[in-house]
Amino acid sequence: MPPLDKLAPRPALEHGAKELPYVRLDTYNAELSDPSGEGFLGDRASNRAFSAILEDWRERARRGGGDADPLEGTAGENIPTEKIDRTDLDALLHAADQAPEAAGLVHSAIEDFAQEMTAVIRRFLRLPGWRGTERIAVGGGFLEARIGLMAVGRVAILLKAGGEQIQLVPVSRHPDEAALCGAAHLAPPELLAGTDAVLAVDIGGTNLRVGLVELGLKEAPDLSRAHVVAVERWRHADEASDRDGAVARIAGMLGELAERARREKLSLAPFVGVGCPGLIASDGTIKCGGQNLPGGNWEGDEFNLSTQLAEAVSSIIGRPFQVVVHNDAVVQGLSETHGMQGVKHWGVLTIGTGLGNARFTNRPSKQPS
Repeated sequence: MPPLDKLAPRPALEHGAKELPYVRLDTYNAELSDPSGEGFLGDRASNRAFSAILEDWRERARRGGGDADPLEGTAGENIPTEKIDRTDLDALLHAADQAPEAAGLVHSAIEDFAQEMTAVIRRFLRLPGWRGTERIAVGGGFLEARIGLMAVGRVAILLKAGGEQIQLVPVSRHPDEAALCGAAHLAPPELLAGTDAVLAVDIGGTNLRVGLVELGLKEAPDLSRAHVVAVERWRHADEASDRDGAVARIAGMLGELAERARREKLSLAPFVGVGCPGLIASDGTIKCGGQNLPGGNWEGDEFNLSTQLAEAVSSIIGRPFQVVVHNDAVVQGLSETHGMQGVKHWGVLTIGTGLGNARFTNRPSKQPS
């Protein structure tokens, strides 16, 4: 049998491509320096930023109320802010009649976070690659909770009140599924023709998801009916892992999902779409932004995620697969392509470990039918 690298087909699309089947990627992974000189501006609109704002309000309440913390006894006795689950904060909002101070504290944090995020978006809209943006989809794990949706709604109002002619909407799919469904858009339609499903990977700074995505091409050729049949999660931030071990683990998860596709008689395209933080080079290496991934830094020419993963997956499944890598915010944004047909220029912001970002222009001659 020939070596797997001899069997593997040539890449269907360039890694980190700007020209995609239905859209042109104008810019992504913009890293705006914070005016304070510390870090990036997008860090003000991240999960960590919200936790810091909530902790600040807890501390201010303690100082002003004789060490009284409105969240103690509700979110948990002396629980650190970063350990408070967003669903617990949602519960406090629902129970405002029973714990009005706790609900008020959460509302205060939401308002401050919304003010910060509004300022960040206004800076993005001044960038050359973002000018003329008509709509922004906001996604990421932060929007799993009601507090995230409330924050986005408040940002939308602040932008409108400030005169910005822009729509702000939540990503329509569940945060666990959006990037996995968007990964199918990295493959040209001809590669998916005649197949039922694809494998996809969504790598974040804290969590990693691997999914089996049913394409639904018979119902909707534009992939708007794509949905996740099965997903496996790995919270890599809680475990020690080396880089090669992480790739092997991803490949193993993909192999299990490929077996599930076989059992369920789903014809699997020979393709894996991967969303990954950072700036992705055309050869599949990560130029920058890959320092928080499992096992350490994934940046540089000496490590090629696409090549290593393709070899590992092809070996496990027993037939050649091609792997295409793109930025994780880009991939999550691509899942919204079908819902952005009423505008020409649109963007995506993903609230997670940092603030992922991408801006797209629809291609009129290439719109999904």
